[in-house]
Amino acid sequence: MRIALAKLLLQRPNVLLLDEPTNHLDIEARNWLEEYLCSYPFSVMLVSHDRFFLDKVCSRIAEVWNHSISDYYCNYTGYLLQRDERVNALREAKRRQDEEIEKLEDFIRRFRYKSDKAALVQSRVKQLEKIERIVIPPERKKIRFQFPEPPKSGRVMMELVGVSKCYGSLRVLDQVSLTIEKGEKIALVGHNGAGKSTLMKILSGGEFQSGSRLDGHNVVIDYFAQDQAEALEGSKSAYDELYSDAPYDMVPRLRDLLGAFLFSGDDIHKKVSVLSGGERNRLALAKMLLRPANLLLMDEPTNHLDLFSKDMLLDALRTFPGTVVFVSHDRHFIDGLATRVVEVEAGGLTSYHGDYEYFLAKKQGVEVVSSLSPLDPRTANPDVKEERLKQREGDKQRQKEERSRQKRLAEIEAAIGRAETMLKELEEKLADQSLASDYAALQKLGAEHSAAEAELAGLYEEWEQFLSNVQSSP
Repeated sequence: MRIALAKLLLQRPNVLLLDEPTNHLDIEARNWLEEYLCSYPFSVMLVSHDRFFLDKVCSRIAEVWNHSISDYYCNYTGYLLQRDERVNALREAKRRQDEEIEKLEDFIRRFRYKSDKAALVQSRVKQLEKIERIVIPPERKKIRFQFPEPPKSGRVMMELVGVSKCYGSLRVLDQVSLTIEKGEKIALVGHNGAGKSTLMKILSGGEFQSGSRLDGHNVVIDYFAQDQAEALEGSKSAYDELYSDAPYDMVPRLRDLLGAFLFSGDDIHKKVSVLSGGERNRLALAKMLLRPANLLLMDEPTNHLDLFSKDMLLDALRTFPGTVVFVSHDRHFIDGLATRVVEVEAGGLTSYHGDYEYFLAKKQGVEVVSSLSPLDPRTANPDVKEERLKQREGDKQRQKEERSRQKRLAEIEAAIGRAETMLKELEEKLADQSLASDYAALQKLGAEHSAAEAELAGLYEEWEQFLSNVQSSP
């Protein structure tokens, strides 16, 4: 991947199109590519499922969703905030529009057969026809799951003592020692080829040349290999792949489990061979939920997952009360999960008892206080904090304006109700046969009736104008 990228970048094209350029790159290579693209003098358009990479490189997000493209002139974190604000505003506008339509239709039903209201009814009909109906885009489907409650174990989950591993004359791990304790979320980091996947295989029970590997009390391991998705049998359906490995008590829940990973309806009968990379990874992750384990070993579990599925996996692992050792080149994923970082480098291991920010600071020689609370880059970014503050202020102003509009609308409608009641009373008096010969009284009632009709027409006009203004407001 690095060679392919180098060949492309050396050409320095005016428009650089990159489809998942960070796949198979280690963090150092990703960091270099970020800096290069940030200073690239020409246009860059890319597809990526690396959230941190998008935040660093992109100044515009084009969202392809629901058969259309929506533009957001910001980085990915800003896009998430703006998209939520846009969808919420759209929902509120749809609610107001539905209320307006209901009132117009109610008016038309009430006065459709009254000849003196024919013009007003026709006006409402035309107004109703002109309304451009707001359509709310469907919600994205998201995977939702939790890992099974882990079996109880001792404090020490696993211990490596003086372990060495060689491939021919190449010594990848040289007398390394590592103690994994209950509840830790350990990230293995290092450049490609440093030995991270080799270490993961040893932790899962793989062979090594010297040293010892000791399991703790009642340790139950589940291992997600880097090529786990490729280990699925292509001739089986998604359902059969789970069924073949499921304990008896899990069989009735397989359809629900597949549904949680976005395999619904006929999708469960798709052959594994025709599944996309992301679908295969989701199916492989679903298999990890068939049996409870208290030590999860996960080598690049986010490969081929979209950004929303990554977030769901991150949430599930954060809340998992057991122990996790994982390899990932996704900076956002490591930032959000790791409570300890183990660097694999030059055949050895170096532990940093803190989150990924702590590890980076120590690598740069900066004195920091260790923190085991994962940092969310969004909350640490002052620009985003200011943007959220502005968003809250804007929400408050919109709520204030909406309350004012609703109050005025209620006042107009109450006045219409009073005017209609008065007009009805005057019409009943005019129809009273006892006043048939009292011309003075009839003249007075007629003048009051004309004034009431004029007042009601004015109120209707104001009400109609008010609704038109609400419809045209953002």
